[in-house]
Amino acid sequence: MKAFFRFVTKNTITFLKYIFLYKAFIIFFIFFSGCNGNKKKHNSPETEKDSISLWIKTAENESLPIIKRKQFLNKSYAAIMSAKKDTTVLRNLSTVAYRYLELNDTVNFKLINKKTTILAKKIKDTFALADSHWNYAIYYDDYEKHDSAYYHHKRAYNYFKKLDKQYYAAKMLYGMALIKNYYGDYSGSEVLLIQAISKYKPLNKNTSLYASYNQLGLIQGEIGEYNRALFYHNKALEYLKKIEDKSDYEASLNNIGIVYQDMGDHKKALEYFDKALENDSLEYMDVEHYARLLDNKAYSKYHLNDTIDLEKLFLRSLRIRDSVKNLDGVATVKLHLSEYYDKKKQYSKALHFANEASQLTNKIKSNELYLESLSLLSKLDTLNSKDHLARYIVFNDSLRNIERKTQNKFARISFETDEYIEETKRLSKQKIRILIIGLVIVLIVSLIYYIIIQRSRNKRLLLETEQRKANEQVYILTIEQQKRLEEEKTKERNRISQELHDGILGKLFGVRVDMGFLELDGSNDTLKQHEMFLEELQQIEQELREVSHKLNANFSSSEIDFSSILKQLLENKSRLGGFTYQLNNENVAWNQINEVIKVNLYRILQEALQNIIKYAKAKNVALDFSIEESNLIVRINDNGIGFDTKRRRKGIGIKNMKSRIKELKGVFSIQSEKDRGTTINFTILIQ
Repeated sequence: MKAFFRFVTKNTITFLKYIFLYKAFIIFFIFFSGCNGNKKKHNSPETEKDSISLWIKTAENESLPIIKRKQFLNKSYAAIMSAKKDTTVLRNLSTVAYRYLELNDTVNFKLINKKTTILAKKIKDTFALADSHWNYAIYYDDYEKHDSAYYHHKRAYNYFKKLDKQYYAAKMLYGMALIKNYYGDYSGSEVLLIQAISKYKPLNKNTSLYASYNQLGLIQGEIGEYNRALFYHNKALEYLKKIEDKSDYEASLNNIGIVYQDMGDHKKALEYFDKALENDSLEYMDVEHYARLLDNKAYSKYHLNDTIDLEKLFLRSLRIRDSVKNLDGVATVKLHLSEYYDKKKQYSKALHFANEASQLTNKIKSNELYLESLSLLSKLDTLNSKDHLARYIVFNDSLRNIERKTQNKFARISFETDEYIEETKRLSKQKIRILIIGLVIVLIVSLIYYIIIQRSRNKRLLLETEQRKANEQVYILTIEQQKRLEEEKTKERNRISQELHDGILGKLFGVRVDMGFLELDGSNDTLKQHEMFLEELQQIEQELREVSHKLNANFSSSEIDFSSILKQLLENKSRLGGFTYQLNNENVAWNQINEVIKVNLYRILQEALQNIIKYAKAKNVALDFSIEESNLIVRINDNGIGFDTKRRRKGIGIKNMKSRIKELKGVFSIQSEKDRGTTINFTILIQ
């Protein structure tokens, strides 16, 4: 691997990214197709699936903040987990896991991908199972745990092969080939790539064929088969012409130039490097590749004894690579500069750059370049030549041993993956019999114990259920009775109001009018007294009219609603607990919410307030209700002494609350800190 880091790796990385993006697109497309295909049969579930697909698609938008993208993924995950589990749901779940991995949220990735694997096994969805292993392979590749990545690539390959999904099987072969190439198993990598190509060709996957042939060219260059390397690189260029994305064109030219460089034909190599550098935009579009080409060009000029601007080319490449923190590239240029200054007999500079390259490659664990630096130092540093050479030999031997062990490990992984079912059955018949007998005994004892416990539990649950139903019925009957009483009161008020207005008030008005027309004889005092009585009668009429209007006000039975009951509950508990309270439920239409939900909600609030009275020592309690997307959101906050949620055992009160919320398909959470109060949040689906 002498010239490994002069090779262009951009095409390999680009193709891997393409694979991962294409994977996500395919899963998303399959999901979308599933939605469209079943749309006529199930309208409501499909509408929900459309929402999930929209949230997942929105989470892909890189212009959004990461926290916002995660919120959409959280919504998708919650909706998926509440839906009926089928193949479409599983593939959506796998997509959500992959999106979390893209956002570097490995905790959620591993959690969701594990659930995908478990559910896929449960409903025997082989494609989802393969896809979950593919996700794991990508994850372990990202974190450079290549043996684990290889294992999951192999598992995914077996599943895709079983399903006759040739394209995906070929992608797994390509992924395994890259890992084998990384560890120097070139023959193993070549075999896998040829297998992948045989699957890509009938499918006319030109992008994949380009990447595979390019990788074959790199491998042949590594093992010194230069003519075959040129053949494969030119083959890769043929497929590159058939695809729209030509961004790897300069990379392929560079690879061909490297092959000629390793063959010693530096004049030919220079032609390809110059041809790649004809792209003026390369310096701005891909600065790392531009710096690599400058270094490779300078190195060929060095071998051709063309010293014009040679030092400038090396130093410019070094500055660019150093600015973008391309440490492998920095080490490579320093090795080339060391050779250049050695040839110019500037030995101090040559030794300086060789030492810097050695220290850097040792630090970044760039093994092949480290060996090259030791070899160079053994020639330049005459005083310590033996030490450098000894280190070279020891390190080279250890490196080869590691490569052999790694190759053996991959062989073992392949074997264990293919034969793991058979391996698990290699137990003696005697041990199996003993195990079976033991298991039967344990099962019988466990079954008897379970039956006894279950009967007791069933009785208790039956009693609790009957009690709960009775409580609900009592509550509902109480509310209905209150409504009927209020309706009767309202009718009676209206009747009295009507009697006052139409009967008594009318008669009184008639009497006053008749008295007004009486011709009375008498003194002035008598006439004044008569006029005062008429005015007083008019005042009485006005008062009766006001009383009648008040009695006739539109009292509705809705005034005795759940809001009033909640207020009464808080009033009673606040007197017992000695706290003030705030109730916020103006935006909730209680008359549109199911009575059973209200019964359970009332019981939950009773439990919560009872806990506050017993433990919290709170001075203030706030109860807030809101509606969001068919969900009732409840928040209970107190300013009491709080508690440590991690250490304190959950009491029966909290268990009862969680049980009721679970029955209502809700979500419960509690946050508390010592001396900072407690907040209970729960959400209930109301439609």
